Amino acid sequence: MVDLAVSVSKGWMARVLGPVFDRDYYFDPRRRHEIDTQCGEYVQAELADLGACFTESNLGRREYLAPNQVLVGGIQPNMILGMILGAQLIPGGDKDADITPQCLLGRRVDDLPEPESLPEHELVRLWDNQLATIRRAGHPRPIPPFFWDTSGRPAVHGALTSAQKFLGEQVFVDLLTDPELGCGLLRWISRANVALVRHFADYSHMPITEIHVGECAACMVGAKLFRQCVLPELMWMRENLAPVRLHTCGASGHLVEAIAEGMPLASLDLGGDNSLARVRAQLGPTLPITIAPLATDLSDADPKALLKWTDLAIQENAGGPLGIVCHLEPSYRLASLRAMRDRVQRWGYV
Repeated sequence: MVDLAVSVSKGWMARVLGPVFDRDYYFDPRRRHEIDTQCGEYVQAELADLGACFTESNLGRREYLAPNQVLVGGIQPNMILGMILGAQLIPGGDKDADITPQCLLGRRVDDLPEPESLPEHELVRLWDNQLATIRRAGHPRPIPPFFWDTSGRPAVHGALTSAQKFLGEQVFVDLLTDPELGCGLLRWISRANVALVRHFADYSHMPITEIHVGECAACMVGAKLFRQCVLPELMWMRENLAPVRLHTCGASGHLVEAIAEGMPLASLDLGGDNSLARVRAQLGPTLPITIAPLATDLSDADPKALLKWTDLAIQENAGGPLGIVCHLEPSYRLASLRAMRDRVQRWGYV
């Protein structure tokens, strides 16, 4: 079975509809609900043939998006942790937000707060109060930070990816020259993420079914360093929170053997420059896998390369559970995306 899941980015919505994703969008639930509702209605009207939805890239799922939901603290997870550590939010206006970089540069792990104390931070308390206020009003349905829909699947960035956000390239130097220091920071980040996710899940009575771990930077390290420093944190999160849906960006084929040896996954999410034949050979025919086409192919007016990629992905997948995911960005061509949808259907899938 092959599914096609299309979500729509803030950049696309800003271009076609004109909403402004400013600071109030992220911190005022009423404004968030108004804008998200407008965007959702537009997508439903204009992109219904693609089954698209307005949500964060690869996090919210159409079948779990409640029509009356509002995201409280709906900010990318490593940015939430970064703001708790002192970074400032940089609203994108017509695109995704970011935070000021390198909020941990020059600070030691020993100087960081205990992970269990993070729910006492003023930012967490702000969102707790907003959640409580919305619950008392009875409408709309509040979705807490780290969650994106009603499924009970929170999302965090992996420890390495978060460390790169907080330290810049220094994290890779630390991991190579002082593994104890570098791995210590990764351990702190994992425990901080779990403490925050548990807090918001408990406060909102949200069950945790599995956890999406976006280890975007994993493709930047070799298999040895991945086994030594990254894989233990993924295993710890699986053992202490929930089954893991692992996301990696870029070419990650060199890590597949380590993943297969190290831990069972709930599912795997990959970038389009990976060989599904290699992944299936190592991880088996039954693991649910999602994969995103290459941005260059989606931006090309000629869909030839995109259709070639689609054919190869389906062939190499060899009948396993597969989802092709696309987050619609301003440069992408709708005609090419619809051609890919038609090609998937021609293979006999919907």
